[in-house]
Amino acid sequence: MRILIVEDDLTLAEFIKKGLTEEGYAVDIISNGEQGLNIALNFEFDLIILDVMLPEKDGLEICKSIRYKNKKTPVLFLSARDETEDIVKGLDIGANDYLTKPFAFPELAARARALLRISNVSDNNGILKVADLTLNLFTHKAERNGKEIDLTLKEFSLLEYFMRNPDRILTRTMIIEHVWNFNFDNFTNVIDVYINYLRKKIDNDSDFKMLLTVRGSGYMLRSK
Repeated sequence: MRILIVEDDLTLAEFIKKGLTEEGYAVDIISNGEQGLNIALNFEFDLIILDVMLPEKDGLEICKSIRYKNKKTPVLFLSARDETEDIVKGLDIGANDYLTKPFAFPELAARARALLRISNVSDNNGILKVADLTLNLFTHKAERNGKEIDLTLKEFSLLEYFMRNPDRILTRTMIIEHVWNFNFDNFTNVIDVYINYLRKKIDNDSDFKMLLTVRGSGYMLRSK
């Protein structure tokens, strides 16, 4: 899953990014409000972590604009403003949650997980299922035909994206935008390497091969 942090305190932003990256998320940082709004409106993110006080355009304006464009991406406000009226205002204009500074990273991570579950998990108990392949979004465990599959964090993110889009051709650009971040070098073969890792883990012990390469187009996880 991909998260956008709009925060002008770069030390704080890098601290948050490090923690979220270690949990398996792809994270981008933008330090000013105008650019943050442009990125939020033109790229797909699973969560936006948004400071309230930003240069060029504040977080409240950004959130209003996002909702005006009918984008339903969850927004978590971070702010030193801790008065009840500030929190109420932030929630009323469309934010999903509001966390005051200073904060403990485990709390931020827990709130992020909760928002991601609400926005992305309409599945039965957080279980994605395609054919005989299942993925538990809460425990990060995968199984195929009852056999557990050990996944790295990046493999988990990649498999989740495929399982949310079964029988659909996913291009390299689509995969980059959802599983990696803006710093990813599109000219490397990292995506192909991870696809091969994942293919070996989910297909090697089965006659029915699910993860396909569609020559000249991308990749597809087929369900039948």
